[in-house]
Order: sequence, then C-alpha cells, then structure tokens
Amino acid sequence: MTPRRLEFTTIVPRPLAETWAFFSRPENLEKLTPPEVSFDIKSPVAGVEMYEGMIIQYRVSPFAGIGIDWVTEITKIVHHDHFIDDQRVGPFALWHHQHWFKDLGDGRTEMTDILHYQAPLGPLGTIADWLFVRKQVEGIFEAREDAIRLVF
Repeated sequence: MTPRRLEFTTIVPRPLAETWAFFSRPENLEKLTPPEVSFDIKSPVAGVEMYEGMIIQYRVSPFAGIGIDWVTEITKIVHHDHFIDDQRVGPFALWHHQHWFKDLGDGRTEMTDILHYQAPLGPLGTIADWLFVRKQVEGIFEAREDAIRLVF
C-alpha cells in the first residue's frame, strides 16, 4: 500500500504567537481529541513546551475500546512556523504528521496539517483503510476543528 496523504486546514481566531503557544504544549492535545478515542497521555508533559527529540507516550482506544500504546517523537520544530511528529510505536505502519502555522495578519492563524499514514498489515490494512481507518482519521481531525472553535 502506498502511504495515504491527507491535508486539513483550520483558521484559528487567535494571533500566531498565541496559537503556537497552545499547540506547542503536548498536554493540549487531549483537549482536541474526541472522547471516543480515549486518548490518554502517559508522559509527564504538563507545562513542558515541546522540543526536537521529545518522546510522547499515549494510550488510545480507537477501535472497539481496544487499548493501544502509541509513542511519537517530535522530529522537527521551526518556531512559529511548523513542527513534525513521527510515530515510533503504535497502530500505524507509518505516521508522519506535519503541523504548519501561518500568520494571516489580522489576529488569525491558518493552521495546516499534512498527514502521511499507512495502515498496518499490508493488504489487510489496505482493506481496513478503505472500510474504516481513513474515515476514522478524518473524523478525528474534523472533531479537532470543532474543539478548536470551542477552545478559542
């Protein structure tokens, strides 16, 4: 299977510095993830701004309540521009997530997520992706957009 590429753009009604400050704190990810995913950060990240090389451990239950450990690494940060997280251990064969930020100059920030992912299990993963994985991933990002509206 070729990795799938998804792109999502959200306008955050806050200046770039404020938007960056929120998204550069891993503990805020829980505030943006739908409850049905049962997203739980296991790493001690409260009050810590992310940095290159940071390892973040989570527990998620995305499929029928089955708990899965997920470990990502922050592999690149360009302050107020973008950061990248890559899965090290988890439910995907590939997870490469780019977060891009653009100051719109009017007190708003454009945030673009570019996600490359691949379901595990080769051909079975391809079928699972067609049946439900892609829909679930898209649903998480759509729910995050709604959460951003509530938070900001």
